[in-house]
Formats: sequence, structure tokens, C-alpha cells
Amino acid sequence: MSTRTIVEDYFTALRTGGAWSEHLAPTLTFTSHASPGRAVAGRDEYLAATAGFFSMVRDVELRDLVVDGDRACALTTYTLQPPAGEAFRSDVAEVLAVRDGAIDALEIYFDSAPYPG
Repeated sequence: MSTRTIVEDYFTALRTGGAWSEHLAPTLTFTSHASPGRAVAGRDEYLAATAGFFSMVRDVELRDLVVDGDRACALTTYTLQPPAGEAFRSDVAEVLAVRDGAIDALEIYFDSAPYPG
């Protein structure tokens, strides 16, 4: 499967409530370049560390996708609903690397200001 297909399938599964985490390699490395920065190694560790975020996701739009070999850059917009408060949208740049048919690295860039503290 191509890098484009794997990344598109990941975002489609995320948007539709499918098995999106199956697109992540067990060896996934995750880096957030928002302030404060954060890094996590391992798919299970990533899922645990981001459970709060993913519980707020109501929609995700893949606005643009640029692919170069086994790397991709996705421009996305997430619609998030915190437990208390109004829903809001967050634009994110996501840099992904694919290895052996799964997303093996994910780096994100976004403005953390609208997120609940």
C-alpha cells in the first residue's frame, strides 16, 4: 500500500469512528511541537497519552496532503468538544512517516491557545 493510501485511510478511519489506531506501528514515535513540547515512544504509550484529546474529537477534515516517498505532510482541521465548554476547531500540521505499511512517526504543529487548560 502507498504512503498516500495509508495516511488517507488513517484519517478516514479517524473521521468515521473506524479502527484508526490499527494504522499506527507498535514502534510509533510521536512528537508535539506545540508549547510545551512533548515526545512519546510506542503506540500504546501514544494512545494512553492522547486519550483525552481523542475523546474530544467530533470531526477531522484532511484539507491537504503532500506525499514524498515514505513521508507525508497533512494539513488537518479537528472539531473538538471538551467535556465542559463550547466546541472549537483546531488547525494542525501533521508530518507522518510510513514504514512497513503503518505510520511509524508522527509530528504535530498547532496553536495550543484554544485548548482547555
